[in-house]
Amino acid sequence: MRTRLAIELHSLFERFFPERRLFLKSDNDTRFIRLSSETQVAAVAGVAVMVGWTAMATAILLMDSIGSGNFREQAKRDQATYQERLNILSGERDMRAHEALAAQDRFNAALEQISAMQSELLASENRRRELETGIEVIQTTLRATMKQRESVRTELAELQQETGGTDIYMAAVANPAQMEFMTEALSRTAAERDQIASDAQDALSQRDDLELEIQLMQERSDEIFRQLEEAMVISVEPLDKMFRKAGMPTDRIIEEVRRGYSGMGGPLTPLTFSTRGEELSADEVRANTLLKQMDQLNLYRIAAEKAPFASPVRAAVRFTSGYGTRRDPKTGGRRMHNGTDFAGPRGTDIFATADGVVSHAGWQSGFGKLVKVKHAFGIETLYAHNSKINVKVGQRVSRGDHIADMGTTGRSTGTHLHYEVRVNGKPVNPMTYIKAARNVF
Repeated sequence: MRTRLAIELHSLFERFFPERRLFLKSDNDTRFIRLSSETQVAAVAGVAVMVGWTAMATAILLMDSIGSGNFREQAKRDQATYQERLNILSGERDMRAHEALAAQDRFNAALEQISAMQSELLASENRRRELETGIEVIQTTLRATMKQRESVRTELAELQQETGGTDIYMAAVANPAQMEFMTEALSRTAAERDQIASDAQDALSQRDDLELEIQLMQERSDEIFRQLEEAMVISVEPLDKMFRKAGMPTDRIIEEVRRGYSGMGGPLTPLTFSTRGEELSADEVRANTLLKQMDQLNLYRIAAEKAPFASPVRAAVRFTSGYGTRRDPKTGGRRMHNGTDFAGPRGTDIFATADGVVSHAGWQSGFGKLVKVKHAFGIETLYAHNSKINVKVGQRVSRGDHIADMGTTGRSTGTHLHYEVRVNGKPVNPMTYIKAARNVF
């Protein structure tokens, strides 16, 4: 069966590819190479395969070249869009910074006004006390004068009884010494009465002036309190919103900062304008509320300096990979990425994102040259793949300190910064903190 099939195939090949002979002649001999039909078919098939493979490879290369060009153009457009967005965010950040400075200036001005107002209130209270003392003295004098007048009236009645109801003038003529005593007593009483009336009128006038002054001071006080309350709202609410967006419980954060900073940022002594043990007035309650808000604002600012509410790079960089599951650049498999990657030129400055202490500064497998900084509230930040490290273990750093230069050390496909934020040892998304602080810092 196979012989018959082979014969039929050979006949078919002979029809299209007849047997050929290639003669090779020399001076002394002539030889030939026999090219059978099967050999010719195999040669033609091999040539066809080579031509087809060449055409396919050329097409693939052309398509890849066209696709790469489109990808580069898209990458350039994305970079331009990202740069424009960064410029917009930078402008918004500068505007928020100016607003914060303006609010701080208004806050300081309001504090100065409160100090001046408190001094004026204390001075007015002293004047009120002096007037009260003066009125008490006048009342005492008036009571003494009235007693003297009653005494004189009693003496006159006794004198009338002694004279048997005769005319006082006749009795006085009969007794000149008694008449002189009565005249002096009446004159002194009249002078004291006129002086008391004059002092009372002056006291009433001073009281009206003092009431008008107190009313004006109360209006000024209300305006100052209103400005301070508005400044507190503008200053405290963005910070509270920032912590809540980052998932940080504000009550626990504030209490932890208060325990660690009893000397700066602790509770302020409430304002009191009187030492008589009376209940606090409405102004005193408002002033104490403002002092508590000022204390809370101070604690918020301390806490914000200790949490990583900042970007580790300030130069123009490209956001190349975010937090979460991604395609591994080395193996191609799906793996968890615990940080955020920022790609930029080699040597780009890298900054600490919060106050803390350096816990690691050196080589670590996979991360290359790595810097770890421990912060408050159980937070730790990591800065990996650096080309140069500018800090040492145990060194205390502040937000904005230049701690390293961008590089490509360790397991890396190019120059970039791998930035991580860990809370109690568990990685979290760093962009949560960076985005939460965009409208504050």
